[in-house]
Amino acid sequence: MEQHKKKQDNKMREIQIEKLVLNISVGKSGDELTKASKVLQDLADQKPVLSRARYTIRSFSIKRNETIAVHATIRGEKAMELLKRGLKVKDLELRSSCFTESGNFGFGLDEHIDMGIKFDPATGTYGLDFYIVLTRPGLRVKKRKRGRSHIGSRHKVT
Repeated sequence: MEQHKKKQDNKMREIQIEKLVLNISVGKSGDELTKASKVLQDLADQKPVLSRARYTIRSFSIKRNETIAVHATIRGEKAMELLKRGLKVKDLELRSSCFTESGNFGFGLDEHIDMGIKFDPATGTYGLDFYIVLTRPGLRVKKRKRGRSHIGSRHKVT
């Protein structure tokens, strides 16, 4: 009887963080975007990527293909550490609307200085969006080029 393993002991059922995406959307290009990029670089310890607007919105004076945001994708231990710091700001509680049906979740912070970065008057404060993608081992079966297959419904993160 003791040789019979439980579901919890199966290492293929462990939920892991695939990636954490940090996003700062400024809404306009220029000096504000450069400052936001510096904030994200200090937080993530890597160079952020500039994001462009998909289409023109006249009421917000945003033009198509104008750089309006910066984001960084973090993986591994650094992602886990930043997630813990972000959830600590939210008091480890998220609403159910923050979760998707595929098991991923996201939330936002009003000020990046809540994450433990010192306030710099020259930079200012920026809001920060977190998006976390969760997976289980074996997801490569679904994503690889050769020998692609389906993942069973019991193996998906929900």
